[in-house]
Amino acid sequence: MNPFVFSTTAQIVFRPGAAAAIGELIGQRLGRRVLFVTDPGLRKLGLCEPALASLSASGIETTIFDGVEADPSIGTVMSAAAAATAGDVSGVIGFGGGSSLDVAKVVALLCGSGEPIEEAWGVGNAKGPRLPLVLVPTTAGTGSEVTPVSIITVGGDEKRGVSSPVILPDVAVLDPDLTLGLPPGITAATGIDAMVHAIEAYASTNANNNPLSKMLARQALLLLGANIEKAVFEGQDREARGAMLLGSMLAGQAFANSPVAAVHALAYPIGGRFHVPHGLSNALVLPHVLRFNAPAASSVYAEIAGDVFPEITWEEGEQGRCAAFIEGLAELSVKLGLQSRLRDVGIGQADLPSMARDAMKQTRLLVNNPREVTEADALAIYKAAW
Repeated sequence: MNPFVFSTTAQIVFRPGAAAAIGELIGQRLGRRVLFVTDPGLRKLGLCEPALASLSASGIETTIFDGVEADPSIGTVMSAAAAATAGDVSGVIGFGGGSSLDVAKVVALLCGSGEPIEEAWGVGNAKGPRLPLVLVPTTAGTGSEVTPVSIITVGGDEKRGVSSPVILPDVAVLDPDLTLGLPPGITAATGIDAMVHAIEAYASTNANNNPLSKMLARQALLLLGANIEKAVFEGQDREARGAMLLGSMLAGQAFANSPVAAVHALAYPIGGRFHVPHGLSNALVLPHVLRFNAPAASSVYAEIAGDVFPEITWEEGEQGRCAAFIEGLAELSVKLGLQSRLRDVGIGQADLPSMARDAMKQTRLLVNNPREVTEADALAIYKAAW
């Protein structure tokens, strides 16, 4: 067995209604003055109010930053950090989808250490310390509450990452009730995103791929595969919502330690340039990347095929299971109502060559792919997805 390091969030709380008791749950972990990072949509829906009331009842003062957008920019991060400084906060809560959680991570780092963001980009460059940090996801997709990664948009459409165990939070609070109101489209896209995390973590060629990540990835796929359709089409089903949230978290733990690969690398230009939500960006290229990888990864995909689709049996053989798995995922996206072609989200054929060039910048991800991807390969995959 190869040596490996497995890092994850120190404490995980899974409990319906947990957000409304967050002041009681976190106690004095964050101190008396907290920055609450979220987005305007959640504030408008009133989803934050029970958590804010709980913090107030526990004697915790909150500075609210609700300016987080999809694919958050470096400008948003710096504005949130300025709010934290002005409020003289002692801790940070991220409340929302992956964007809010990613902003909260970086703000906790910048305000806790004073290190410039330019020195934190990349893998293992953030040194810390950070402010105490609690993350509360409101979608079942990114797994950001248990990952040491924050993705920020810089220079208009380029995505950069801070990747370091330093930004893993102290506590992840998983409250299925927060996801009950998610629209079907968001539920579907974020659910596929979580599946991609598990699939890429399981197949990753990263030297740190390990038995724990593989086990977590498979358990995630079992939960996600069995519950995604019910969560999309029967959104008030608490059991399905809870299973999706837990599956997303398990997939996050898996890819946090066995990093993702070409699906994410090719998805980033779609999100960064065309502002397509991250989960949908992944779904658009997923079957095409897996078909490209199949010659090098058929045995790996065959192993996990039955986790998502129990009807796929070993009678079909390794190649048959692999093919059925990939086609099953392509059909699942359509069944869930997601767009299936790049042209459906406003991307033109003329955009594909520059997207392929941009995808090749994601070297930290591409090195984990089961099959080497050249720029010509990336272009061919985009053309197949168009």
